[in-house]
Amino acid sequence: MTHPYWPLFDLLLGTPDLTLRPLREADLVRLAAIQPPDLELDPGATRFDGMPEPVNRGLVAFQGYWKAYGTWSPASWALPFAVYHGDDLIGTQTLEGEDFPRLREADSASFLVTEMRGRGFGKQMRRAVLALAFDALGAERAITSAWHDNGASLGVSRALGYAPNGESRHARGERVDRMVHLALSRDEWLASGHSAGVEIDGFDPCRPLFGLEG
Repeated sequence: MTHPYWPLFDLLLGTPDLTLRPLREADLVRLAAIQPPDLELDPGATRFDGMPEPVNRGLVAFQGYWKAYGTWSPASWALPFAVYHGDDLIGTQTLEGEDFPRLREADSASFLVTEMRGRGFGKQMRRAVLALAFDALGAERAITSAWHDNGASLGVSRALGYAPNGESRHARGERVDRMVHLALSRDEWLASGHSAGVEIDGFDPCRPLFGLEG
């Protein structure tokens, strides 16, 4: 173990084409630069007057990183992964848990650079964190949400067996729009066989961070 004080930095997820490792501060400049223009950021994130919009979008990435690790607890955590195809950073995939030791429910979010879409990478990224959630963390359910017109995200979810879990209305810029919610049970995940080909290394030292016994 090379990071005894933050063992998450030794955690690695692998798929046939991708490597996912927890985001580090050294990734942030590259990450801010590759954010695709259609990435919808947290509407509650701080924007700074006088900053160009690309800089403001980059600041959201920096502050999101610091918040995720700086407020981590077993009851409330967000684990952002940098997604690499070879040496190229191509996106992020986040797994989140609220009251996880009791609810055993994990949420996810991601983005993929435009030029890497349509190659099955979005599905591999999600499979990787779902394997972590169900096979390592012992989750009972995974949830996810996307705007009704985000066909790529909804397509990945449905391909992996998520089922409809209702809809809700939210502010989206200056208008109100429809958010689609989906859920995947542990039994459905185990029956799907989608964890095949996903490798998880360095998890055991991280168990206490998730409220799990060593």
